[in-house]
Amino acid sequence: MRCRICGAPAAINMRQHKLALCRAHFVDWIPEQTERAIDHYKMADRGEKLLVAVSGGKDSLALWDVLHRLGYAADGVYIDLGIDEGIGYSGKSRALCESFAAARGLNLQVVSVPAVYGASIPDVAKKSMRGRRKPCSVCGLVKRHIMNRICREQGYAALATGHNLDDEAAVLLHNAMTWSGGYLVRQAPVLAATRPGLARKIKPFCRIYERETAAYALMQKIEYIYEECPYSEGSSTLYYKEILNRMEEDRPGAKLQFYLAFLQAKDQGLFAPGASGESDLHECAQCGQPTSAPGKCAFCRLWENATPPGLRPPSP
Repeated sequence: MRCRICGAPAAINMRQHKLALCRAHFVDWIPEQTERAIDHYKMADRGEKLLVAVSGGKDSLALWDVLHRLGYAADGVYIDLGIDEGIGYSGKSRALCESFAAARGLNLQVVSVPAVYGASIPDVAKKSMRGRRKPCSVCGLVKRHIMNRICREQGYAALATGHNLDDEAAVLLHNAMTWSGGYLVRQAPVLAATRPGLARKIKPFCRIYERETAAYALMQKIEYIYEECPYSEGSSTLYYKEILNRMEEDRPGAKLQFYLAFLQAKDQGLFAPGASGESDLHECAQCGQPTSAPGKCAFCRLWENATPPGLRPPSP
C-alpha cells in the first residue's frame, strides 16, 4: 500500500478515512486535523495560555507534543495520585511525563496528592463512605478540583485533555443507553467556563481515533505507559469501547459518524434549553471553588474524614 500524498510505502492505513499515509505525512496529518478541530469548535486562540493534563499515557503526551508543534503556549500538569500497587503506576507514569517535558524544554507542574493532602487516592477511597466509594470516582473528583484550581490561580485560558474519539464515543454510548440527560447535554468538544472560577475545558483530539494517537506516539518516539491503571479493570468505558470496536470493524467510520451526528443533533436543538439540570453554583466555604453543594464542596468534604487532623485542603 502506498501513501496517498507521495506514493512512498504507507506506514498506516486508516480505513475509516479511506486514507493511507507514510510516516512523514502521517505525523503532519495529526497536527493538521487537531488544528482543524481547534478552529472548528473555537477551542482556543493562538495567543492563549493552555494547561495540558498529562497522565503518562499516549493520548495526553501526544496532545502536548502536537500543541507544542503547532506553536501553542502549553504547559503540562501531572497529578501524582499515589497509585503504586503492582507496577508502581504513579511513579512510572510521573517519570515518563518528566522525561518527556525535559527532552522538549517544556514546563511541567507535578502535584503529589499524598504529599499535599496527606493520603493517596486508594487510601482515601477506602476511608470514604466506609470503603464503598470506588477509587475511580475519587480520582475524577480530585483531579478535576486540582486542575481547575491551577487554571484559576495561574491564569490559564483553558485546560486541554487528551480525550480521543474512542473515549468520547464510549461515554456517549454509555450515557445514551441510560438516557443520562444531564451528561449528554454537557458532552462537547468544549466545556465553556459558564461560571466565575471555572476553567474552560477543551478536547482537541475529540475527532482523532485512539489507534491514530497510538500510531502518532510510536512514530514520534514518545515513551508512554502501556499499562492501564490497576483500578480501571471492569470499567464501563472499556466495555462500551469493545462494543464500538466491533461496530467499527464491520463499518469503518462508525465511531466518527456516531459522535459527529450527535454533535450536529445538539446544534439543531436536540435538547431543550436548560436541560442540563445544572444547579446554581456558589463558592465553597473552605476552598473557594464553585460548587452546587451547600457549604463545603464535595472535594473538601471528601478529605474531612480521610486524613489526619491538620491535613486539609488548603484555603484560598
